[in-house]
Amino acid sequence: MKNENIAVGLDIGTTKIVAMIGRKNEYGKLEILGVGKSKSLGVHRGVVNNITQTIQSIQAAIAEAEENSGYMIKDVVVGIAGQHIRSIQHSDYISRSKAEEVISDKDIEQLIGQVHKLAMLPGEEIIHVLPQEFKIDGQGEIKEPIGMYGGRLESSFHVVVGHAASIRNVGRCIQSAGIELSGLTLEPLASSDAVLSQEEKEAGVALIDIGGGTTDLAIFKDGIIRHTAVIPFGGNVITDDIKEGCSIIEKQAELLKVKFGSAWPGENKDNEIVSIPGLRGREPKEISLKNLSKIINARVVEIIEQVYDEIKSYGCDDPKKKLIAGIVLTGGGSQLKHIKQLVEYITGMDTRIGYPNEHLAGNSDEELSSPLYATAVGLMMNSINNNTKSAILMSEMESVTTDVKKEEPKQEPIAEAPKPVEVKKESTEQIKRSFFDKYVERIKEFLDNAE
Repeated sequence: MKNENIAVGLDIGTTKIVAMIGRKNEYGKLEILGVGKSKSLGVHRGVVNNITQTIQSIQAAIAEAEENSGYMIKDVVVGIAGQHIRSIQHSDYISRSKAEEVISDKDIEQLIGQVHKLAMLPGEEIIHVLPQEFKIDGQGEIKEPIGMYGGRLESSFHVVVGHAASIRNVGRCIQSAGIELSGLTLEPLASSDAVLSQEEKEAGVALIDIGGGTTDLAIFKDGIIRHTAVIPFGGNVITDDIKEGCSIIEKQAELLKVKFGSAWPGENKDNEIVSIPGLRGREPKEISLKNLSKIINARVVEIIEQVYDEIKSYGCDDPKKKLIAGIVLTGGGSQLKHIKQLVEYITGMDTRIGYPNEHLAGNSDEELSSPLYATAVGLMMNSINNNTKSAILMSEMESVTTDVKKEEPKQEPIAEAPKPVEVKKESTEQIKRSFFDKYVERIKEFLDNAE
């Protein structure tokens, strides 16, 4: 048990915080060992706006996951989202002095490092640099250039940018909750790992992750990430509309949306009415389900139209022809009744609901197959791919605690030195990951210096 890799994903959302502990079984599937969920109190539209409340929510989710699994969490892979996230397309190149030598990982690293030096707006930092397609001496459509000959190496890049302060605030919350940050992943990328197949990514697909505070978009074509975007509206805005439109409190509005809500107003008859208890002895309030559906429909149409505009702005004059696999909906908002049919009606594209159950072991709790947990499953998969050992058994704590305490101070100076050496045998995909690991180290160093 001491040698197994235990992965932990932490999804810090606007409405909920989920900590998920798991490992890969002998069949290559994810075995969920424990899940902790708490209400997210200090996050608005994916951005931390109350450090204290966020720390408390993280601690509650972590404690529940530890209790359910019997493992003690050491570090986590965290998802980044929020309205501050934006993406840009960029092309760059390097000229190699020795064209007669094969292209190595050092050349790829030099090219990606050059993109990391791009000037950003004040307060922004580059989070991800994702190479799309390479060109060597003008020859295009090269996915893996290592081992080839050429003098001019160029590539198009998908660059994800975010506010440095917002990202560091997330790091501060993790650290203050008593755990370490082992990795950061853009949430739509994590969700796509959990619910999309490689065939869909090759054919062309748009993933729409409808969360509580934001709606995230990720577009794939030919197996490559092509576009990402964050729409600053989600399920909470629908709840607010119901609250205002029906003159009820937020708790009742959320319950109405989940139990009786529909994105298709023609579904309900005029005489279908639900009674809401009055406050403090007041008369009950009667709500027409048809009116409720109209309120929900108006806001969902607005969100989907904004997402569809983003899909078209990626360069799809006719998205149906370019994105053959259509649209995949996931996240808590995808559970809204008839939303699949509405998306198909607005976009004209084939649509399905994305469940993370394909990667889960057969004995997993049915609730964990919900789109609600897609991001958490994706983050845990990311942690497994990094070969982390993010948690240890409680029963091993007595023998391990002393060693862990001794090792922790040594990890900080070691973290920066070996990475360039490790890159030498890596593929382009691993080089991208090593640059991202360095970014995580920079955040941890910033937080340590701030203390």
